[in-house]
Amino acid sequence: MGESSLVPKLGNMKALLGIVAGAGASYGIYKLVTGEVFKKNKESATREHYPTRGNQQIEVTLQPGSLLAKLSGLDLVRNRGVESQNVSDDIDSKSPETLKPEHIKTLISCLQTSSNQTDRCRVLITLGNAAAFTVNQDVVRELGGLPIIASFLSDPVADVRVQTLNALNNLSMNIINQDVLKFHVPQVLELIETSLVNSDLQLAALRLLTNMSAADVCHHLLRDSITLLLSLLVVSSQALQIQALKVLVNLSSNPDMMDDIVQAQVPASVVLLFDLRTAPAVLQRLLAFAGNLKAWTPSSQVATELRSRQDCLYRVLLDPSSQLHSRLLSLLSHPDEEVRADVANVLS
Repeated sequence: MGESSLVPKLGNMKALLGIVAGAGASYGIYKLVTGEVFKKNKESATREHYPTRGNQQIEVTLQPGSLLAKLSGLDLVRNRGVESQNVSDDIDSKSPETLKPEHIKTLISCLQTSSNQTDRCRVLITLGNAAAFTVNQDVVRELGGLPIIASFLSDPVADVRVQTLNALNNLSMNIINQDVLKFHVPQVLELIETSLVNSDLQLAALRLLTNMSAADVCHHLLRDSITLLLSLLVVSSQALQIQALKVLVNLSSNPDMMDDIVQAQVPASVVLLFDLRTAPAVLQRLLAFAGNLKAWTPSSQVATELRSRQDCLYRVLLDPSSQLHSRLLSLLSHPDEEVRADVANVLS
């Protein structure tokens, strides 16, 4: 489904969700719009605590001309009131995957002390690049860097928030790091809800949630956000649809999440995405999501109760009265062989 012509004219997700609410998914989405869901998530997350070194500033600066300076693109200024420590002479010969802990420590210090938004972005980019390597993911955590980096999710500059999300995305490819970063999931969800639709900020936030939801570490923090993710499917661009679906596929792979998913309120138009005109990349993930849903079998009592809920996902996609079955049959003639195979799997 392509970008809607309405999207550029509408503000953030609150405005769009308000429109979707008018189409039938009113109460659940209203809770999201009013912020009750995020307040609830924040309260849940803050009940657990983890040790951090977020308040400790490491007084080290980058040596001008070093590889770290080149990697981050910073024009370093000498004598900023902090006495420099010498970085080892062999830094210039190092690549990001072989950066030593003291170099990561230097970057974290620069991030804490910089008052320039361009500098903050470049340091975050460098940390994100370094975090593509497992050893550096561990180093950042051991230096107390995770909460320091995550604190920039509330930076007033949108570009800084985007680069923070990108850095956290790489850092979250480590299951131990996920156990720390899960406390920031409610804030990431709030960024999705309050940001402009189809913005880089929304896309970066969804990418982070994709990694975070690959394991079930933070699934419980996403229970109240199913409607938000489903609503993105009908108001956003193809790139955001794909990312939202990746998260939904991950969540629906967890049997413990299924009750929350099938009860979530959803725009009735979601079923219309099962269409020959939908981009194959979106359609394949929709079919994976539908396949996970169909693997769930409710008791007759639960099914009866769900049928009484007009806008819930069960009624829209799983109930015998749903259009999904007929739409899946029409997709058996899809020109893409992989799509046809996915459709057959769902129907089997």
